[in-house]
Amino acid sequence: MDVPREVEPFIPTPSLRWAEPPAGPEPESAAPPGGRDGPPGSATRASPGRDAPAVWRPRGVGAAAADTDTDAEHEHEHEHGHAAGRIDFDAILRDQPPPGMPAEAASGPPAPTRSEAMLGPLAGYAADPAVTDLFVNGDAGLWVDRGGGAQRVAAWSLDEAEVRALAVHLVALGGRHVDEATPCVDVRLGDGIRVHAVLPPVSSTGTLLSIRLPEAAGFSLAELAGLGMFDDGMFDDGPRGARLFRAVEEHENILVTGAAGSGKTTLLSALLAEARPVERIVTIEDVAELRIRHPHVVGLEARQANLEGAGRLGLDALLREALRMRPDRLVVGECRGAEIRELLAALNTGHDGGAGTLHANSLADVPARLEALGALAGMSADAVARQTVSAIGLVLHLERRGGARRLAALGHFALDAGGRLTVEPERQPAG
Repeated sequence: MDVPREVEPFIPTPSLRWAEPPAGPEPESAAPPGGRDGPPGSATRASPGRDAPAVWRPRGVGAAAADTDTDAEHEHEHEHGHAAGRIDFDAILRDQPPPGMPAEAASGPPAPTRSEAMLGPLAGYAADPAVTDLFVNGDAGLWVDRGGGAQRVAAWSLDEAEVRALAVHLVALGGRHVDEATPCVDVRLGDGIRVHAVLPPVSSTGTLLSIRLPEAAGFSLAELAGLGMFDDGMFDDGPRGARLFRAVEEHENILVTGAAGSGKTTLLSALLAEARPVERIVTIEDVAELRIRHPHVVGLEARQANLEGAGRLGLDALLREALRMRPDRLVVGECRGAEIRELLAALNTGHDGGAGTLHANSLADVPARLEALGALAGMSADAVARQTVSAIGLVLHLERRGGARRLAALGHFALDAGGRLTVEPERQPAG
């Protein structure tokens, strides 16, 4: 069994300090709707008293002249385990204000949640409700996405060794390990923060961290309509809106497709929230991200092998276990490998009302993606086609353009004249 090792607190080198960002707001384009408080179309919350979150910065970069090493400071560090003014990570985890935090940072912006505080020097940025993603590219810097694309943070500065130490620490907090033998790892922290780390030499540009921050709460379909994910009038007795509600009510199996960051998880969560309260929803995810407003949701999460190479539990194995849990709705957060075989088999044997997501660039590309995944599971294209047509009743394709996420097309699977899998767009009557 893979038992997480004791995690040492992340304490940066003595050269790192908690400091306020430089005077004046950072250059920032107007972020379109789409922050963590809402998908496309939602307004982001203001953060009174803050232009940017407090950041870590090496001494000497915008620091006061008095901010220098002294014998007294080294003596204090020896006695208390951290340099004066440096964030004490243990204090953060105890929900105590870290020493040295500026008063403005402590009282003005929203305080980081317990999960956000796990991110250490990134906690101030994660607390911004407009931020959806954080990217640390080795010693090249930090990029923040507030819904309008990634923008570089000029005030951020960590060297490669410090970024690597942060990556190792975050992965360990998620109960996994990252090293030269396992250089690419995905973990979930707290209430759904997703952290992906890549170490050199797999990364040719230093240690990479990609952090996806969850929405503050799930959404209903009606709320998504009000926030602009659907066409105008779609939920004003429009035929498309009725189609979505009918798909959930009639237990159709649904596949949500789109590119990365297009809102697949958000829409899938909203669809499942419309299920009847008496239904039992079982989710299977590589890293748990679904946030479903429903009273009876249980989740299974994949597990990485331990240092000895044992203990791995993949999505395919979890799917088999989930079938023994009497699910009314079986949900796979993202199909990306051989688990497509188990999912199609399950949805073809009486488990209606299931759902999943799939990466695809367009509605027309979905069949090719399914055939590729089926090949990984040893399935022929003909087997994938026939099982898919039988198993999945509705395909919803999402797009992200100019920072806005929207439902671009609805379709259903069919076989063409040659027996190959295809998707036929659902053409709705005017209404």
